[in-house]
Amino acid sequence: MSSVMQGFSKSLAMTVLSEIGDKTFFAAAILAMRHPRRLVLLGCLSALIVMTILSVVVGWAAPNLISRKWTHHITTLLFFGFGLWSLWDAFHEGGEESEEWKEVEEKLDADWKKTKVVTKKSEKQVDDDTKKHSRHFLSQFFSPILLKAFSITFFGEWGDKSQLATIGLAADENPFGVVLGGVM
Repeated sequence: MSSVMQGFSKSLAMTVLSEIGDKTFFAAAILAMRHPRRLVLLGCLSALIVMTILSVVVGWAAPNLISRKWTHHITTLLFFGFGLWSLWDAFHEGGEESEEWKEVEEKLDADWKKTKVVTKKSEKQVDDDTKKHSRHFLSQFFSPILLKAFSITFFGEWGDKSQLATIGLAADENPFGVVLGGVM
């Protein structure tokens, strides 16, 4: 039980510290400003859950493919590299956060303009209230907004510091605790 709690606490702390101010954080914020927050939240959370589980599976499988001793050394190097990467970002990215913000905003603006044109055409055909009531549960669940939030978050996290750190944590700690902490 203590190894589950240890994996949980390490994973929770690592995820909170590495995800705040990340580009997917900004993307989710911008999406939530422009689209229904419920769908954006569901899309982003489901992407992060899937990414966490995939990362933990890779981290859990690594010791089975490579000896425990080498896995420990590799994860130690990954964490050291993660720390150096974070320090480098903190000191040398003064203006890059605003550049990342602008880049994400430009991409979303382009998508927003496309959907706005489509929305104006569809508003002429069917009233929004009627449309919401006639939608089935599955069509709301697989809405373009939810899928957009999922894909932006999922691919934005691919190869990110938090994914690499989660892989390293899962190699050394209880995988169940790491999943719980990462998802929390």
